[in-house]
Amino acid sequence: MTLPTRYSAEGLREFCYEVFRRAGVQDENAAIVADSLIQADLRGVDSHGVVRTAIYLKRIESDMINPFAEIEIESETEATVLVNGNNNFGSVVGTKALGIALEKAKKQGAAIVGVKASNHFGTGAYYALKAIEQNMILLVMSNASQTMPPTGGIRPFIGTNPLSIGVPAGNQLPFVLDMATSVVARGKLIVAAQKDEPIPLGWAIDKDGNPTTNAHAGLDGSVLPVGGPKGYAISMFIDILAGVLTGAGFGRYVNNMYENWEEPQNVGHFFIAIDINRFIPLQIFKDRMDQYISEIKAEPKAKGVKEIFIPGEIEHRLVLERKVNGINLPAKVEEELSDIGKRYKLDLTSYRLENKIKEEA
Repeated sequence: MTLPTRYSAEGLREFCYEVFRRAGVQDENAAIVADSLIQADLRGVDSHGVVRTAIYLKRIESDMINPFAEIEIESETEATVLVNGNNNFGSVVGTKALGIALEKAKKQGAAIVGVKASNHFGTGAYYALKAIEQNMILLVMSNASQTMPPTGGIRPFIGTNPLSIGVPAGNQLPFVLDMATSVVARGKLIVAAQKDEPIPLGWAIDKDGNPTTNAHAGLDGSVLPVGGPKGYAISMFIDILAGVLTGAGFGRYVNNMYENWEEPQNVGHFFIAIDINRFIPLQIFKDRMDQYISEIKAEPKAKGVKEIFIPGEIEHRLVLERKVNGINLPAKVEEELSDIGKRYKLDLTSYRLENKIKEEA
């Protein structure tokens, strides 16, 4: 068995930045894309990390992403904006939309920014944490290509449409919710299928709509929404805001980035930013948040539970650990990135953690 290799977070960020820059992406945008990928890996959301480098590059090469596109404001009021991403990188479009939302919220107290003609934008926490740095509350949503059926259906129609919410605190860690609306990521089915291992009942259905513990059958069918009809309803609502309302794709019209090589994805996003000071002085709010969080964490614990966590706390600890001990890259991902590096005259091994430690010594 081949053990994963550890890479420094800054090294991987530098590697990805150079790859995208040498692929023709503008410096500023290459930095955003690289930062989005690395933050996902640091937080333990490896499915949205550097593993996405290859598909992003392939989408550029196939003219399915336009890294040179101008991101435009299509319509605007004092508190609302519709952004046309014109098929640029999702994380670049999302970062632009976030900046607009935060700027308007500071002026108006709250702001809503819808986005169309975008692509996969990484993790929602990437944007929530940026808003927290500016002492703002943020709700961000995105739709995605079809992987889940509507409750009662048997084939994929809606995506695992994610929702992220960021709320600052004072001395306590901020509240950072970042969730898909499915029971489990489809990637877990892929891993189980590769190992020919069964999956728990309730994760997926087969193509005929029958509950299954067979990972291969689940991949041919659909993953299931979290909480049954409740997760389905939340996913549908996100699709309405991010897709129907903005003019982006929705339902079956959000194209799969791994399968559709004829049309752009046309993903939609939706940002809601709130200026805390318009409701309550910021410091008082932070003090109240600290009290709220500390009281939750002090609640009696169930048998076998050592600590009560708030949303985002486990990921925060992973960030601290991985910044010190590095990010593990499975052999397959390492091989893929190494091949990419060779194309752009970059040596991936030079970014390994032990090499970075030697450089700093």
